[in-house]
Amino acid sequence: MPELLPAVEHETAASPRHSIIWLHGLGADGHDFAPVVPELVAADWPALRFVFPHAPVRPVTVNGGLPMRAWYDIVGFDLLAQQDEAGIRASIAATAALIARENARGVPDERIFLAGFSQGGAIALAAGLRHASRLAGIVALSTYLPIADTLAAERSAANADVGIFQAHGSFDPVVIPPRGSASRDLLQGLGYRVDWHSYPMAHAVCAEEIADLRRWLGARLS
Repeated sequence: MPELLPAVEHETAASPRHSIIWLHGLGADGHDFAPVVPELVAADWPALRFVFPHAPVRPVTVNGGLPMRAWYDIVGFDLLAQQDEAGIRASIAATAALIARENARGVPDERIFLAGFSQGGAIALAAGLRHASRLAGIVALSTYLPIADTLAAERSAANADVGIFQAHGSFDPVVIPPRGSASRDLLQGLGYRVDWHSYPMAHAVCAEEIADLRRWLGARLS
């Protein structure tokens, strides 16, 4: 098991029995989405632990080799660019270690959500769909499915019908909308239940999206 990543944590009440592990985007850190907690959480939800890990610092090719927090290297943004499979798989393992820590703190897999934005959402999908035990759900924002060609062989039967909230900006210039919709179509073709949302925004998060996510999470926390 890899060394645990440092993380920002927020508990909405004492003794949480549910957890949301939320992975940030390229060049950000665990603080990036911490402010979303008060906007997202409904008053009648059970106690939740939000875990916002910091990705390792690594050189990112598409940014001129500049070191920054990244879940994996990106060679290019086009569909044919070579993927950093080793980096992706290392981050899948790091995510599994974070899930195991939640287990040790009394939160079973079926009460753990994996969420992420952009690069973080890619890892949430890649890790969640391969995770051996059933998860509560996967949230994939402004992202795509990486190492997609191996998913059919590697996916977990336990998460074959896990709920997936996938959202994308229709004006996203970073992860262009066709990458998001192609991943949605691939997942649906494999039988996954994808709750798809599109918003008139760029590579960002909007209030309507947070409201839709609140409803989706609330239905799975009751």
